[in-house]
Order: sequence, then C-alpha cells, then structure tokens
Amino acid sequence: MVFVRFQGRVAVVTGASRGIGRATALALAKEGCNVVIGYEKNREKAEEIVQAAKVSGVKAIEVAGDVSVRDDVERLFKTTFQEFGKVDILVNNAGVDCNAGLLETTDQMWCRTLDVNLKGVFLCTQVAARYMIQSRYGKVVNISSNSGFGIALWGDMAYAASKAGVIQLTKTAAFELGEYGINVNCIAPGSVDTEMLKGNMADQEYAHFLDARKKITSLGFIANPDDIANVVLFFASDESRFVTGKTLLVDGGRRDFL
Repeated sequence: MVFVRFQGRVAVVTGASRGIGRATALALAKEGCNVVIGYEKNREKAEEIVQAAKVSGVKAIEVAGDVSVRDDVERLFKTTFQEFGKVDILVNNAGVDCNAGLLETTDQMWCRTLDVNLKGVFLCTQVAARYMIQSRYGKVVNISSNSGFGIALWGDMAYAASKAGVIQLTKTAAFELGEYGINVNCIAPGSVDTEMLKGNMADQEYAHFLDARKKITSLGFIANPDDIANVVLFFASDESRFVTGKTLLVDGGRRDFL
C-alpha cells in the first residue's frame, strides 16, 4: 500500500464520529496517518470509523470524552501518547450549534456553546501542545466558521461569538507555539451538508434551505465534508510549513464576503 503525506504520523480528530470530523479522519488514514477518533456520545459510529480507517492499513482507536472537560481532554491525549508515543496533528473539529436569538438564549445555551466550541479548542490545543513540544513538531488545525467573520444572522449569536473566538485563539496560539515548531491554523467553512447543518429540519425544509444557501455562493453549490477535509490535509501536512496563525475561508465564494 502506498502512503503519501502522513505515513507514520499520529492525528487526534475531535468530533470525529460524523460530518467534517469523520471525513477528515478517513482522509488522513488514506494517506497513512494513524488516527484517534475523539467523540462524545456515539460509540457505535466512532467504532465504525475506526474500522473504516484501518482498511487503509493504519492504526486507529476511539476515545470518548467531552472536549469542554479538562479531565476528559487529558485522558484523550494520555491515551494517544500511551498508544502511539507521540501526537503530531490535532484537528479541533468538535462543535455544537445554538439556534436561538438574543432574547431566547439562556445561560445554559450560551455556556454550552462557548464551552464546546471555544473552551474545547483551548483545552485540546493546550494539552496537545505539551506533547508536541517534546518532539518540537506539531500541526494544529482549528475548525471555525464563516459566522466568525462578523456576518450577522438571526439565531447565530452564541455560535458566531464562539467561532470568532476560535479565530483569535488560532492567532495567539500560533504566535506562542511557533518557536517549538508547531503550526496553528484555522479553517472557516461556509455551509457544509452535514447532520449538524440540517439539525431538526424536515427533509423538504432542508432542501429549500440548501437551495437558498447555494444562491449566495459564487460556485453555486454547497460543500460536502470531504471538501473541508481536503483543506485540513494541507494545513496538517508539511506542505504548509511556512503558514501559521492564518484562517482560510472555505465557503464557495460567498457573495456578501467578496
């Protein structure tokens, strides 16, 4: 079996039981990367992805935990280090949505969104960096959103605030970790056809929603998870060795952003 960019590397992907995380973990595995599938609840799906990754001839394990809980994060990376002896790549993908306006957002909704989407990135980056510093090598790829660039949408406040925080966290972490050979970059997707985007919408409602989103992209279509995973691979590879602290919009050329 021929491996390309990631032979012998070890990647931790959070929120990897579905969507962008799943696509990223499998894309890394296909190019020779050993993968750790971080997930919170759906063990069955996580185990399916582990088996799918192993088809590529790499090692893969799943580790359950909540990225907003320090003990869970510590256990995630301790398990990774015990299994593989190092951590080369971290993809901070785990996230939750919060579809509520200013007046409807409760303290619990606000805190949960910020805890997972922002605190989770902080905790995982901090703990992973301690392992990466030992080998003076590391690639951290954060998944933000084009919502983090200041576009105002109803019901997007907590989510947008958390994703804007991820963008700034990326810059600061890159500045601090560069001397240790660690690159930290960020991807800000537009609409991606995932379970999270669909939420509780019925099939017909979701189809109309996707049609509306297509019309505001220059390319005229909605991304699938593989489209984002392909960009993750660039930032996770040595091809991006002179890129750090940057956020790349991957949104099909959203018209109001051009």
